[in-house]
This record gives sequence, C-alpha cells and structure tokens, in this order.
Amino acid sequence: PASAYVASDVPASFSVDTDASGPEGSPVHTLTVHLGPCADASHGPLVIQTGRIGRQAAGAVTLTRGATILYSTACRDGRPKEDADFVPLSVDYQERFSSAGTTSGAYNRREGRPAEHEILTCRLIDRPVRPLVDGGWRHDTQLLSWVLSYDKERANEPLAIVSSGAALYISDVPMAKPVGAVQVGMDGAGNFVVNPTKEMEAASPLHLLVAGTADGVLMIEGFADFLPEEKMIAAVQCGHDAIKIICQGVQALRDAVQASNGDHVGLRESVVRPPADLGGAVSELYSDRIDAIYAAHLEKTALSDAMWALYPEASEALASRFPDTKPAMISSAVKHLLRSRMYAHAHATATRADGRATTQVRPIEATPAFLPMTHGSALFTRGQTQTIATCTLGGLEATQKIDTLDGQNKKRFYLQYNFPPSCVGETGRTGAPGRREVGHGMLAEKALRPAMPGGADGWDYVVRLESLVTESHGSSSMASVCGGSLALMDAGVPLEKHVAGIAMGMLLENDGQGEADMDTTAIILTDITGTEDALGTMDFKVAGNRDGVSAFQLDIKCEGLTVATMERALAQARAGRLHIIEQMEKALPVYRPELPPTVPKMMRGEIERDKIGRLIGPGGKTITGIIETFGLDNVDVDRDSGKFSVLGFDPLQMQAAMDHIMALMEGDRGGRGGGGGGGGGGRGGSRPAEYAGPAPVVGEVYEGIVKGVHNFGVFLEILPPAADGSYGGLEGLCHVSALATERVRNCEGFMASLGVEKLKVVYLGKNDRGKLSLSRKDFLTGKRPKPVAPEEGATQANGEGAPDAAEVEVIARAIEGLSE
Repeated sequence: PASAYVASDVPASFSVDTDASGPEGSPVHTLTVHLGPCADASHGPLVIQTGRIGRQAAGAVTLTRGATILYSTACRDGRPKEDADFVPLSVDYQERFSSAGTTSGAYNRREGRPAEHEILTCRLIDRPVRPLVDGGWRHDTQLLSWVLSYDKERANEPLAIVSSGAALYISDVPMAKPVGAVQVGMDGAGNFVVNPTKEMEAASPLHLLVAGTADGVLMIEGFADFLPEEKMIAAVQCGHDAIKIICQGVQALRDAVQASNGDHVGLRESVVRPPADLGGAVSELYSDRIDAIYAAHLEKTALSDAMWALYPEASEALASRFPDTKPAMISSAVKHLLRSRMYAHAHATATRADGRATTQVRPIEATPAFLPMTHGSALFTRGQTQTIATCTLGGLEATQKIDTLDGQNKKRFYLQYNFPPSCVGETGRTGAPGRREVGHGMLAEKALRPAMPGGADGWDYVVRLESLVTESHGSSSMASVCGGSLALMDAGVPLEKHVAGIAMGMLLENDGQGEADMDTTAIILTDITGTEDALGTMDFKVAGNRDGVSAFQLDIKCEGLTVATMERALAQARAGRLHIIEQMEKALPVYRPELPPTVPKMMRGEIERDKIGRLIGPGGKTITGIIETFGLDNVDVDRDSGKFSVLGFDPLQMQAAMDHIMALMEGDRGGRGGGGGGGGGGRGGSRPAEYAGPAPVVGEVYEGIVKGVHNFGVFLEILPPAADGSYGGLEGLCHVSALATERVRNCEGFMASLGVEKLKVVYLGKNDRGKLSLSRKDFLTGKRPKPVAPEEGATQANGEGAPDAAEVEVIARAIEGLSE
C-alpha cells in the first residue's frame, strides 16, 4: 500500500494579481490556487496566467503546477453555422515529446496522429465543458491544449480540463459557469489525496478523475480495486470540495479580464433563441401523439421510426406560423418535448417507453465457448445490445507498447472495442477506431483490469480481449465488460469472480429546466436504451463484481449532478449489476480449470541481463534457430529483467529447449539453435537417432505428414523413419508464406480449415541454418527449383553449397565474440 501523505499546511484559497508585464505593457492576469490540506505538501499551487501568450485567440491561458506547464487556447468563427442544430465544439490535446526532453519515435521525428491516451484526454476535456456552452451557440469553436513542460510528478489530465475550461470561460463564447477538475487517489491509511504523485497513484486502490462546477459534478472517470459504493461517493465529495475553490478562482480571473478588456457581449447576442411561443405550439400539436407512442411500448425500430417522423412533419406544419424560424430550431423544440413527455410518462405510470419498470434489466442471454477455434469466446446479449467477445493468450510478443511522456508503456492486458455501423443497421466508415471506440474500449478494459491475475499469481500470459458489437441499443461498453469476463473465464484465465457492467440514466422534470429539486424529482433508470440515453439527462456507467466497484463513468447534460442523486443512482446500479452477474454465473460459474488445447503451454526461466544478447544472437538468428529446431511457438525475452519464457505444445521439446538455453548461457555451444540435422531431427531430448536414410531431391514433390502447426509454419515429415526404429523420419518446415497461393494470416486457422493430415510440398533445399525448406505454394503453382544431385550438396534451391559444420561454428563464435 501507498504510504500516508503529508497534508499541505496552506489553506484552500485563491488570489488574482494583475500587472503590465505583457508585450508592449499589456495587462497580465495571474490566478494562484491553493487546494488546501486535501493535497499533499509537495503539490504546490496551480497558477493560471493570461495576457502574456496567445493574445490573438479569444481566450488563452498557461497553467503551471510545479515544473509542468500547459498552454490552452479557445477560438471561434465570427459567423454562426446557419443550419447547425448542435454546439459545433471540437477539442484537441497534444503531449509534446520535447516537454519531457525527448523526441518522437515517428519516422519524421515529429508529433502526428494523437496517441490513444491523448484521444482519451480530449474526451475528458470535452465531456464537462460541452454541457456548459449555451445550447443555442452556433459558431465553430475549437479548444486546443499542449503540454509544453512535464515534470513526470503528476498526471496531466485534470490540468488539461482546468486550463481548457479557463481559456473558454474568459473568452466571448457563452459558457454558463467555470469548470474545475482534480484527480483523487487513496494512500495506505485510507486518506483521500487530491492530485496524487505518480508514485502514490501506482500504489493507490482508487483512481478517480472528477470534473464539475462549484454547484455540482459534471463528469467522473473512476477506477478502483472493487471498492464499496460508499467509498466512491466519499471520494467524489472530496474531489468536488477541491473543484469548488478552482471554480471560484477562475470566476475571479474572468472578472479581472473583463475589467481590463471589457465584456464582449456582441457574439453572445448571436446565440440562437427560439420564439417564445414555439414550445407551446409544438406541445399543442404533438403531446398526445408522443404520449401514445410511449404508451404503445414499441421495440427499437418502430419507436425510432415513430419519433423521427415527427421532425419533418413539425417543420412543415409550423413553417407558416413561424416563417423566420429555421427547421433545426423546430426540431430542437420537438426533441425537448420528447424529453419532457418521457419524464411525464415514467412519472405517471412507473414504466418506460419499452414497457419495463424503471429498475428492470432487459432479458440476458450468455453463451460462452461461442467460437470453436478461439482461446476463449462468449456471445453476450442484453435486450437489443449484443457483443461477441474473444480472448487470445500469448507471450511477451503480444504486449501492447505505447510511447508516452513517461516512457514506453507496456500493457500485458488490453481490450479492443469495435463498433461497426452494421450494429445499428447503418452504413458508414470502417477502419481505424474513432474517439468513441477508443474511449469505450478503455472503460471496459479498466473495469476488468483489477480482476486480472498477475505474475505474482503465476500467470505470465499476455491477454488480448476483443469486443465486436453486433447489435447496439444502449451501453455496448458495459456489454463488452460482461462478454469480456465470460470470454476470459472460457479461456481459463483465473478470475476469482465475474465482472459485470450496467448503464444508468436519469429523467428530469421539464428537461431539467426550472426550480425543481433534483434529489426528489429525478427518475433514475436502470439499464438504459439508446433512446433513453439520447433523451435523458445522465449516462452513468458502473462496473464491478459482487464485492464492489471497479469502474464508473458519469456524463451529465445539465449543469451538475448532486452527490445525493449520484448516491441513489449507485445503489440502484448495484442491484442491477448483481442481477446481471447471477445470469452470467448460470452460464459459466467459474473459469475453465484447463487452458484450451489451442493455447501454447509456457515454461519460464531467467538469465543474466548481460547474456541476453547471446540468447538472441546476431540478427536474432540464435533465438530463431532455437524456435525452429525444437518446434516451439515462440521464445520471449524481457530485455529489462532477463526473464524468458518458452512457448510450445510439446512439453518434451519445450524442456529440451530450456536445457539448451541454459547450456548456451553456461558457454556450452553444443546443440546450437539452427545447428545439425534436417528439420525435426536433432531437436534434443529423448528421441530416435537422426535421419540416416536416402537424401531428398531438390525440386521433387513429397507428401508430408503434418507433425506440428505453429504461427510461423507447418512441420512435415517428408521421408519415413527406419522400419526398425533405428532412426527417425526426415522433417522440414513449410513456412506460412509458402503454404498457399494467397496470403495466410493465421496458420493454425488455415490448417484447421483444410482438415487434412498430409500435404503435398516441393522440397526447395536447405536454408542458411541447414534446415529443410518446403513449399506447398510451388506445388500448387507448378513452379519447381532446379534439381541438384544429393552428392553435390543440395543445401539451397539455387544449388550453392553451404559451409561445413566446423566452419559454421567458427563463424558463429567470432560473431558472438564481437557482439559481446
């Protein structure tokens, strides 16, 4: 556990100073915020400054904490978008490698497409800021943030939200309130720590990012080691207390800017406002019809069709009465009516548009082992939301590597989420994941991560989860958590308990406008549909097991959520989560006791770090030779620790490879990887003598018996062993690139699809390691290499002879001596 933090002795406070230190004596305004004892003593103040840099932007600030500096700007077009029916706001965030004294690893050595963590930070900025911008704002608006200096002490995400929000709030963009954000962790004594250090964060069982206004919470991104709901609520309250002082300070900064520069009200007056009687006219025409739609309890497609039909009909019906009102504004009034009548229906009948009670979860079907050739799989269906989850186990070569300002991040467990347009019955772009897919995948991944076993549990496999959404009608990310948990257990990953997720929604009286008390009038919805997400006020996703919460994410469309309402939503979410877990346990109560036969087995060892080069060999030849000689799936080496693992399907050959590696580290060059024998002969361990029969002829076709299938190719026995067992058969390798005329992406899957035990191949000769090379592709195409007589030494397809074994050994020793 993390050690107890030392609380700051500076009370929570803020101050704003103004001087004429800017270019040409222009005013510079500096806000200094102390977060108080909720932060540790080493935190220091947040310093937000405007007026010195970026003066041509509508709003520009620098935010400094310690030696970390962020620069954020807010700009908008001078003319509104005439036909827009939404706030045209875009957000970008970039971590410059120079900020940490390093250079991008890209080919052209400059920052390019945003990395995954930068995309996630863009979403974190957007989610609390967008609800605060006036809904009638139609000017293209852009928020840009850069990390200019980074001290590697604390996370940048809360700073990026604060600096971006401050830049927008001091500009002439109509933003209702200032926004603040903090990160909350927990020390070893159970104390909450605001903006903890990286060291504290690594040992903390809680990782919580909270953003909001002085009046309420707007956004939460929280992950924990299955903490109880009460602890999560207390952490949110701690974070919000710190947010209040930040928001008060940003308000004072804006007041100082406006006192110097004036309040630019011109553009704010261009905000689109509907005619005063438009809402009443829409309500008069369509209230009864909308009530009838909700009372009919229609399924997704029928409900969507009935609702969408209202928009063009209303625009046509009201065009003569409101000739100067654009169709987009009439559509906005229809949407407002749909929201308010949804609340009225739920309040009057205690049911929803699909007929469920407000606390009811949709029907669940869980089918593990859905796909026969994957390591683990599951089909998870909840109502009209469905996902296929697959789990793949691998060695270190499957590790996901991401370059960040803190260095290379190596992930041994990761989840990749795919949301094709077909899952909602539409057409659209496919390819690289968008921001939404990246965000949903990361949420599901972090929800499952606390349940994953680690090296201390004797688990060394790298785990890749994929979630392919095949149907979507609300919270496919939480379905990915459920399907992912089932797929992990189906693959034999030792999860102690299932993890499930659920999405909660909220309906507010009069669409959240007016003086109604949220804590008493809000209707909380369990397991929301896509329609309720679009028309509701809250999207609150909660994941965890029976013991507590592992992830929760909150987005709100009003100006803040009270802690009391959040507490009520969490309690209702727990009941729904436990119901889902019960259904999952019926399908697969515990993880499979044995790994599937398609998963390579693993043996582990460790060598001295200075001998890693000896194991790998020049150009990777030694380790590649070991893999081919012993018929392994792979040999993984951790260059940082010297730990290695041998992956394969034959325990005898794996143990022989382990013995060979340890002998190699001790200086014994006997049985070098790639040395001696043809193909499968000479693999070490208990086996028949090496092949001593007639030599194969280059260019001849042989029918080989399949002896092993690996990701790099197929081992085939092309000549039989001696009848008396005095020597074994002659094996060769048909590389995956020579298996077929078309590209083979998955060797194991390709061979399974053929369903044969023999293959006809052409013998090409021996490769540069003295191993037999075979080609099924050449057999299929009729291509043949030039035959070479055996006595001439048919070692290569081009007829060139190879150096003898003694010469190879001398060259290898010389190369290794140079590399060492």
